[in-house]
Amino acid sequence: MAEKKTGIDQALIRDLANILKDTDLTEIEVEQADMRIRVSRNTQQVFAQASMPAYAMQAAPMAAPLAAAPAAVAAEAAPAAPAGFKLTSPMVGTCYHSPAPGSAPFVTVGQQVKEGQTVLIIEAMKTMNQIPAPRSGKIAAIMVGDAAPVEFGEPLLVIE
Repeated sequence: MAEKKTGIDQALIRDLANILKDTDLTEIEVEQADMRIRVSRNTQQVFAQASMPAYAMQAAPMAAPLAAAPAAVAAEAAPAAPAGFKLTSPMVGTCYHSPAPGSAPFVTVGQQVKEGQTVLIIEAMKTMNQIPAPRSGKIAAIMVGDAAPVEFGEPLLVIE
């Protein structure tokens, strides 16, 4: 006799997990017909839902919880950013300081920039997105490292 399927496409979950790993995203959610699957790398939880109202959905972790995040510890130890306009990340992705590996960075601390000038690139879903300066001024601080993963709303740099 053939085994009865559970209704959850495990190959799809593996594919979604590989997409997270390849793109440095932290979470991805897919909805098809009466099923919604969310895979999250931060909490290492996988959720599946089949035609349940939102209030009835309860998430159960399918993997052991992570220990305290080292990034949180590093953020506490980091000195306060200089005063000025904080440019925040408009998306989740990987932040790059230069247009290509080994080339000069777009900006450096102390450099004057003009509104609209490209200051960083964020790669998301294999697409390079140029991040323009929202205003003219001097770069007071660059708050993310080159090739570092960034979250939506995370401070990238400060313009005085």
